[in-house]
Amino acid sequence: MSLINEYRATEEAIKELQARLANLSNDDKLKKELEFEGKLRNLMGEYQKSLRDIIALLDPEAKSSKGPRGAVKTTGTKRARKVKQYKNPHNGEVIETKGGNHKTLKEWKAKWGGDVVEGWATLLG
Repeated sequence: MSLINEYRATEEAIKELQARLANLSNDDKLKKELEFEGKLRNLMGEYQKSLRDIIALLDPEAKSSKGPRGAVKTTGTKRARKVKQYKNPHNGEVIETKGGNHKTLKEWKAKWGGDVVEGWATLLG
C-alpha cells in the first residue's frame, strides 16, 4: 500500500471512530454505567478498599488471581488430546503434535494424502 493510500485509510478510520464515539457519548446506558463506576471508585477510595477486596466481599468463593493465568482445568468435560508422533519414511523427519494444525503435518498431508500420513502416526500418550 502506498503511503498516501495508508494516510487516506487511516483518515477514514479516524472519522468512523469519531462518529462511533459521538454515538456512544449520547447513549444513556453508557452515561449510567460511567456514573456508577465513578461512584463506586469514590466509595472504594473513601473506605480504602481495592477491587480485590470488593470481589472477596461479594464472592468469597472466587478464586484468587495468584495462580497462573490460563491454567488448564481438569474438571472440564472436554477430554485432553493425546500426543501423536509422525515419522516421515521418505526423509526420516519426526514431528510430535496433539492436533492436526501443525504446519509440517499439513504439508505432508497435502503432498502424500491424509490417510497415508495418518499411517505414519504412533500414539505417545
